[in-house]
Amino acid sequence: MNAIAAEAISTERLELLPLRVEHAEEMAVVLSDPALHTFIGGAPATESTLRTRYQRLTAGSPDLAVSWLNWVIRLREEDCLTGTVQATVSTSGDGAFAEIAWVVGTPWQGRGIATEAVRDLVDWLCRQPVQDVIAHIHPDHQASAAVAIAAGLTPTDEMHEGEIRWRRALEP
Repeated sequence: MNAIAAEAISTERLELLPLRVEHAEEMAVVLSDPALHTFIGGAPATESTLRTRYQRLTAGSPDLAVSWLNWVIRLREEDCLTGTVQATVSTSGDGAFAEIAWVVGTPWQGRGIATEAVRDLVDWLCRQPVQDVIAHIHPDHQASAAVAIAAGLTPTDEMHEGEIRWRRALEP
């Protein structure tokens, strides 16, 4: 598989912009609420930590069979970043699959931003050489389960590090 590159994606209210190191400053504020780590663990990252992480992510995966795709979510009407979506596309003997994840800052939650962003991310992945989309969601994280359902994913019986594996097979 050739590497897949993140492209800007426009939705009704949002722009998913390919991640840049320069986003670290604004994203450190967006992701600063410790409550965002209730289900995923850890603590908010500093701007410096995010800058280092974003440098690594934007450099790309050292594994040629893996593409790291990362976007920031920009809410047009407020002209601000509100969160991130990501997809790690990997090739195996069965074809390519994408593991996706998302986070929306606390002030913007409950407004359908994650649903809109993830739905359009999955639609974009449908146009890539990807057969399956996978997400791992904590069993008690009702909001993320609702986002996954809206994007056409369904829970499986598989667990991964204490989280339920959700899956959607994509039409070629």
